[in-house]
Amino acid sequence: MAKPKLAMYWAAGCGGCDVAVLDTNEKLLDIAKIFDIVFWPIAADFKYDSVRAMEDKSIALCLFNGAIRSAEHEEMAKILRAKSKVLVAFGACACHGGIPALANFTTKDEIFKEVYVDIASNSNEQKILPQTVTKVAEGELELPEMFDTVKTLAQTVPVEYFIPGCPPPADLIVKVVELYAAGKMPPVGSVIASEKTLCDECDRIKEDKKVKKFYRPHEIIPDSKKCLLEQGIICCGPATRGGCGLTCVKVNMPCRGCFGPPAGVTDQGAKMLSAIASIYDGNSPEEISRMVEEVVDPAGTFYRFGMADSMLKRKKVHKE
Repeated sequence: MAKPKLAMYWAAGCGGCDVAVLDTNEKLLDIAKIFDIVFWPIAADFKYDSVRAMEDKSIALCLFNGAIRSAEHEEMAKILRAKSKVLVAFGACACHGGIPALANFTTKDEIFKEVYVDIASNSNEQKILPQTVTKVAEGELELPEMFDTVKTLAQTVPVEYFIPGCPPPADLIVKVVELYAAGKMPPVGSVIASEKTLCDECDRIKEDKKVKKFYRPHEIIPDSKKCLLEQGIICCGPATRGGCGLTCVKVNMPCRGCFGPPAGVTDQGAKMLSAIASIYDGNSPEEISRMVEEVVDPAGTFYRFGMADSMLKRKKVHKE
């Protein structure tokens, strides 16, 4: 009997999700025993045309990582959706937009101007910008269109399951493979992670203290046994789904929120802002103003991984 087919794809992301698959170590051999890996372009020379030629629903399971940033990503999302029985948003970028979606705080035109014109190291007096089609002596060169707005996978095509994380931990990767092989996948729409918040899973001492000053991680050596947030370090545990194994917190670094919002929370950034506001201990407008200034990068702090599927989604653009 033929093995079920497995596909993996990398859209707008850093490649860490593909590396996370390798982090399963010898379990990768078990995955290869269960599945026939028919598409994994970062690992071998697979071609898009080969996927296009596959029969619809011939791929049993597809782990799709990365946000939807370009026409190429959108096309592959639609192709892999058609070819796959089960499509999984794999990693923070596919689930929530991730780091690429911070670009939604600006526009494509502003990004192109900054990168290709304004940066001091550029030599581009003609202000040439990337074009989707460029004619040369040998013919036409094509680039995929870069979209103005970064989207999640589920904002582009229907998705069965979500595995969060930047990147997803190896145990969750193995878990989804084993669940599929055993025919025990959870209900469609499930997030394959914990139902608790990271804060609920954390065993650091919590004393419900108020905070008078916020620190950036390099400005303080925190007590490894006490709650980081109560020590004045912004830790996103109260607004983040658990299941990561407390990887960052165990090495005395704050949670950055890569597992996305917990169950029942629509906007992770708004939830975290609410948590921060509840521990502010400012008795005057001046104190409150100072503490607000201590949060150096509010957008990158509270919407680091979730801008695309937040209530904000992107910067409002006024077109003339």
